[in-house]
Amino acid sequence: MIEQLKAITVRNLKLYLRDKGTVFFSLLSMVIVIALMTLFLGDIQVETITNLLKQFPGYQAAEDDRNAKLLVLSWTSAGILSINAVTVTLSALSSMIKDKADGRICAIDTAPVSRMLIALGYVLAAWTASVIICILTLFLTELYGVFCGMEWFSIVTHVKLTGMIMINSFAYASLMYVAAVFVKSEGAWSGLGTIVGTLTGFLGGIYLPIGQLSEEIGRLMKCTPLIYGTAMFRQIMTKDVAHRTFQNAPQEAEDTWLSIMGVDLSVLDHAVSIKICLLLLLIFGAIFLMIGTVVLRYKKKTDR
Repeated sequence: MIEQLKAITVRNLKLYLRDKGTVFFSLLSMVIVIALMTLFLGDIQVETITNLLKQFPGYQAAEDDRNAKLLVLSWTSAGILSINAVTVTLSALSSMIKDKADGRICAIDTAPVSRMLIALGYVLAAWTASVIICILTLFLTELYGVFCGMEWFSIVTHVKLTGMIMINSFAYASLMYVAAVFVKSEGAWSGLGTIVGTLTGFLGGIYLPIGQLSEEIGRLMKCTPLIYGTAMFRQIMTKDVAHRTFQNAPQEAEDTWLSIMGVDLSVLDHAVSIKICLLLLLIFGAIFLMIGTVVLRYKKKTDR
């Protein structure tokens, strides 16, 4: 059973990695975020921070500007990790859509393997692809940050971030599998990918911070798992650099910035910790995994 699951998972993972176009488009949202932050949004965020710091004694233009750039870089990198978990799992499950479109799914269903294993093979392949690419993204963004003047994260921080990546990827692998069950054509899946890629940037508070949007939109964002996945990465990745940036300012200035930028979230006037974010993502992933199981059993009955 384990060997069968491993074979199915490896097969689906190879299909995804072999298609260079699919891999590229799964990272397109990340490329867009980097372009926006480099060409436009990043400078605005840095200027906002430096203008705030100028109001307090001890302002040092060169050092504070450098710290502000590193803070925005860390904030952006955390958002990229969150975005990749969504887009990579969606693209990785394109192998399932291709199997259905080309009729291969019928041959797979008639193989001496349970449908549950087949389903798990698709989910595990999407999860594995997401974890691999997100860890690679973390390494590259951290390497760039160190080149710009940041310090390497500690071993403990790396372990925490890896665990977050795994749980975040699990949540979206489950969600995207349920979506893939209902989609039959590659065109429809491509259209869904376009919509998801666009919404992810906004609902995750990556293009615009949640504090700069209306309260109604903020409440909507808090009803999705995207903002919680983004927030937990940001709480870890911006912690030290935020303290350095606001070291000469009152604590209220740092707290206000963290709240506006969606690093510190609150729901019903209660702070949302990293543990709560992880719990919400686990619950979200488990619910959609159960939905996928129920749908799979229903389809099995109707296909008889």
